[in-house]
Amino acid sequence: MSAVIIKSAGKDEAAFISKIGQQSYNETYPAILTQEQIDFMLNKNYTVDAIQALMDSGQDFYLLYEDAVPKGFVAVQNKEQSILRIEKLYLLAEDKGKGYGTMFLNFVADLAKSRDLKLLELNVNRGNPAYHFYLKQSFVVTEVVDIPYYGYILDDYVMQKDLTL
Repeated sequence: MSAVIIKSAGKDEAAFISKIGQQSYNETYPAILTQEQIDFMLNKNYTVDAIQALMDSGQDFYLLYEDAVPKGFVAVQNKEQSILRIEKLYLLAEDKGKGYGTMFLNFVADLAKSRDLKLLELNVNRGNPAYHFYLKQSFVVTEVVDIPYYGYILDDYVMQKDLTL
C-alpha cells in the first residue's frame, strides 16, 4: 500500500511545483484555451521564480507525496476574515481518481478551521471538468465572472464551500 502524505512546501520545492503545474496545465487546458494563452499562463504563473514570488506574497503551498514522489500541490491564502482561498490545486493526470483531490480539500478544510475560517473559496474555469468535482465536494457557485487578465479573459466560476455546515 502506498504511503501518501501532504507536507508544507518551501522555496526549495518550487521546482517540483513548477513541474507539476506545467504538466497539469498542458494536460487540462488544450481543450479549453489557446496554446498561446497556455504558454502565457505557464510563463506568468508556473516558473520557479513565479512560484517563489507567490510564496513571498503570502500564498502557502503544500505538496502531496505518494511514496516520497510529488504528485500534486495546492496553494492557499487567507482572503478575508472568514475565507481561505484555494489559489491553485493540481494533480498529475495519472493520479486523478485516486482520492487525492478529496484528500487535498479535506486538508485545506482542516487548515481553514485551524485558522478559525468559515469558508473555502476558489475559481475554476467554466470549461474545466474539475468544476463537477468541486460540486460533488459541496462547493456551490457564488458568482460567474469574466476577468480581464493581460489581454485574455478568464471565464470562471467562483465557488465556495461553507465549513460550518
